[in-house]
Amino acid sequence: MSDELIKTLREHGVQITVQRLAVMRAVMGRPHSTADDVAKGVRVEIGAISRQAVYDALSVLAEKGIIRRIQPAGSPALYECRVGDNHHHLICRDCGKMADVDCAVGDTPCLFPADASGYQIDEAEVIYWGICPECLSKKQYTTSS
Repeated sequence: MSDELIKTLREHGVQITVQRLAVMRAVMGRPHSTADDVAKGVRVEIGAISRQAVYDALSVLAEKGIIRRIQPAGSPALYECRVGDNHHHLICRDCGKMADVDCAVGDTPCLFPADASGYQIDEAEVIYWGICPECLSKKQYTTSS
């Protein structure tokens, strides 16, 4: 896996460091992680690393398009390695669990707003909020019609 990560960093013009490789592995191992979660994973792998070094690595990797930064309302930034597609996310209002969901197949209405104001749109970020199956099984929820 390290050879593939090194190749990816090189292809994106990112300097290869032990810290960046560890950050990449932490994000790959646990998608939708916070920076603090990533830092914990990195510390398990390589030992001491400053919080700032983790934030710096995440910032560079997101800026270069190697990882994706997502920031749902009321949540800290989350990071994932699934990039280059137009997928969206489902978030449970109770437990905060997040899952990927592919964009609508065929017609992609999320890419065509009523008024694009002259922008050339190439991506849409949609977040679906609801209650996950696990939380639903623990509580009785009703849906409004």
